[in-house]
Amino acid sequence: MTKKMHIKKGDQVKVMAGNAKGETGRVVSVDRKTNRALVEGLNMVKRHVKPTASSPQGGIIEKEAGIHVSNLMLVDPSTKEVSRIGRKKDDNGKLVRYYKKSGEVVK
Repeated sequence: MTKKMHIKKGDQVKVMAGNAKGETGRVVSVDRKTNRALVEGLNMVKRHVKPTASSPQGGIIEKEAGIHVSNLMLVDPSTKEVSRIGRKKDDNGKLVRYYKKSGEVVK
C-alpha cells in the first residue's frame, strides 16, 4: 500500500529547500515510491541522449529532476502564501484536502 501524499499532480508548489529554494511551479508528476515530485521548469539537469529513431540527432538535453516532497509546500491561490495541508470530510463524507491557514478546500 502506498502512503498518501500532501501534494498531487497539478498542484502549485513552492520549493522550501535546495538549489531551487523560493521558486514556485506546477507539479508535473509524483513518484510515491521515492517520495519525489517533478516540478515544471525547476531542478533542471542535463542528460546525454544517444541517437534513436525518435530523436535521430541525440545530444545533450535538459529536463526536470525530482525534488523530495518534504522540500515542497502548497501555495494557496487566494492568499498567494504557502500553507500546510490537512484532511477532513466534506458535506458528502468525501475526504478532501484543505489549507490549514485559510481553511479553504484545495481545488
